[in-house]
Amino acid sequence: MDQTVSDLVPPSSEGTKDDKGHQIQAGTRKSKQQARKTYNIVFVAAEVAPYSKVGGLSDVCGSLPVVLAARGHRVMVVSPRYMNGVTDHRYSGAYDAQCRIRIGCFSGQHEVAFFHEYKDGVDWVFVDHCCYHRPGNPYGDGRGAFGDNQFRYTLLCYAACEAPLVLPLGGYIYGDNCIFLANDWHASLVPVLLAAKYRRHGVYLGARSIVVIHNITHQGCEPGTTYAQLGLPPEWYGALEWVFPTWARKHAFDKGEAVNHLKGGLVTADRIVTVSEGYAWEITTSEGGYGLDGLLRSRKIVISGITNGINMAEWDPTCDKQIAAHYSFQNLSGKAACKASFQKELGLAVRPDVPLIGFIGRLDFQKGPDLLQAALPALMTDDIQMVMLGSGDAAMESWMQWAESHYRDKFRGWVGFNVPLTHRLIAGCDILVMPSRFEPCGLTQLYAMRYGTIPVVHCTGGLRDTVEDFHPFANNGQGAGTGWTFYPCTKDAMLGVLWTAIGTYRHHKDSWKGIMRRAMSQDYSWDRAAAKYEQLFEWATIDRPYTS
Repeated sequence: MDQTVSDLVPPSSEGTKDDKGHQIQAGTRKSKQQARKTYNIVFVAAEVAPYSKVGGLSDVCGSLPVVLAARGHRVMVVSPRYMNGVTDHRYSGAYDAQCRIRIGCFSGQHEVAFFHEYKDGVDWVFVDHCCYHRPGNPYGDGRGAFGDNQFRYTLLCYAACEAPLVLPLGGYIYGDNCIFLANDWHASLVPVLLAAKYRRHGVYLGARSIVVIHNITHQGCEPGTTYAQLGLPPEWYGALEWVFPTWARKHAFDKGEAVNHLKGGLVTADRIVTVSEGYAWEITTSEGGYGLDGLLRSRKIVISGITNGINMAEWDPTCDKQIAAHYSFQNLSGKAACKASFQKELGLAVRPDVPLIGFIGRLDFQKGPDLLQAALPALMTDDIQMVMLGSGDAAMESWMQWAESHYRDKFRGWVGFNVPLTHRLIAGCDILVMPSRFEPCGLTQLYAMRYGTIPVVHCTGGLRDTVEDFHPFANNGQGAGTGWTFYPCTKDAMLGVLWTAIGTYRHHKDSWKGIMRRAMSQDYSWDRAAAKYEQLFEWATIDRPYTS
């Protein structure tokens, strides 16, 4: 592992300053490398940590820009300014940039404002409009997704295209020589707008666009009649045109005509990137492409996969304030103390010899908690302990509570999400199981390996890329591998590998310590990912931009 604790910014409340005297947020790892060539980079995303957070998208767009800025690039992140009455304070450091623009779409002229905060070397720009001011998360509330999300994220895309041209951040505008990173369907109109509206007037001729796919299941499909509301030239309808197959239509007279925002971005972007190499291949298959596989196969030459990084300061067992004891891959002794403390917290017997298995994730079909539900009776026949943390499907939440009462001495089910508890679970468990049916990247397995908790994962997407199967006789008997994978995604396949992991934990202690040390030594820093993104920027500028 090429970094040590000294490479990390001390996790104090004040933080430190970079070489230019700008404040660096506490817990952010400062890059030691400078890019060969620097760019003006504009991230466009519906959510960005720590301001707004629903899933992994926000983690990427909150971390990668900071690392790219530290490597010498000028970086702007454009996202909505969500005012929901609960998390408004997160935007308290962003000030009105005193810039108003009018956007023509959805049968009117809509005025938006920009708020700006310079932090960690990045220009955080927030688009302000009344449609972002409502209770709930960025996408919906307890009643479901907001019905005007197409309008809300169309505004975001227009504003993101204008921001580099009109905002004098630090006294200078970014100008039209930018690299745009459009994240998921919410930002996918950005490359369409560049090609259909700006370049035809001689603007953004030197810019390039990259669509980043975090989860292809969400594509931004709306009725075909809404195309007229997007403010795009009529002749560009084909870029977004989408026809649902017969089986997906609502009634016999439904023609299935729609517009697909993600498709429009994939057609017009200069490059396409996914959050792991495995997922880059999966989206080109009929099983993983969710209807876009044919288009993606036609653009396969411009598709890349770059595995996400993690915040190496926030997730560091040598100094994590959330866990009972600190440890490292050179000295693993603190891991036992973390396990004992966590067992005591859960009300389980404090037994170092019993393997403690953990699960963290949403309780939905993708994450596969139903496989654990089906496997639990068999697992509970063995001398093990298990804890599940998550929320989602109400029936699954009820089952977790039932299982805790039924297997009182062995099982705990925690309904909800709790960040400190997540740290203690990952540090305290011996094995982390991830039976996800699909996983574009996955971060939990990276956190687990960082803490010497051995992952058992379904062989898919980013899980397949990041977890190497244990081979005890590789490297002249020294062993190789950082965990176990199973395939297919069935109860029996998962149980078979779990029995192997449990047996290794019990009967082969030296091999288990070797797996822990190899897992903890892996480099999943954002510096590694940032260097690959820089290569992507170079490739994007080789060819002429998309114009028609």
